[in-house]
Amino acid sequence: MLCIGLTGGVATGKSTVARELSRLGCRVLRADELGHAVLLKGGEAYAPVVKAFGRKILAPDGQIDRQRLAGIVFHNETKLKLLNSLVHPAVFSREEAWLRQVEDVDPCALAVVEAAILIETGSFRRFDKLVLAVCDEEQQIERAMARDGTTREEVLARIRRQMPLIDKKRFADYLIDTSRTMDDTIAQVARLYESLRSVNACGNER
Repeated sequence: MLCIGLTGGVATGKSTVARELSRLGCRVLRADELGHAVLLKGGEAYAPVVKAFGRKILAPDGQIDRQRLAGIVFHNETKLKLLNSLVHPAVFSREEAWLRQVEDVDPCALAVVEAAILIETGSFRRFDKLVLAVCDEEQQIERAMARDGTTREEVLARIRRQMPLIDKKRFADYLIDTSRTMDDTIAQVARLYESLRSVNACGNER
């Protein structure tokens, strides 16, 4: 099995790349979904996060209000680091369990984990190959504003909190430039898929 990390910056199109890789036959896991799951009541990070940030982050149903929590940590680096220290280990544990499950079922799989900050957390080192989705900053801003209904300033703040794409490129084995048409992106992903299949050699590269 080949383990592949897929990352990018804010609104660089990594989810589009992930969907196309899935369509082509890769097993794909979205780390964002795991991040949401571990914060649910009964999830591994629920109790530690509530203890750290107080019951003011809870919605009436007792679940963590992620928007309220985000408002607390977004402009506070210390609180953001604390939140990440409580959430990331649980997410990484679930990722590893998923990878083991995929390998048990399909030893020849191309297993892709899509995550926003693989490089910043150092977790990219757990993967055999790293794919980076890129586009120019103005496209990031326009896409994120249209997708999330946020302001230009809010998007720029999110972008500045992540490692610059130009620095991320030196860690990547493959780049997918999503700045052109969707057809062009799909063609790049098709070439990526064939390259990953050739590297995989049904698990002999690991």
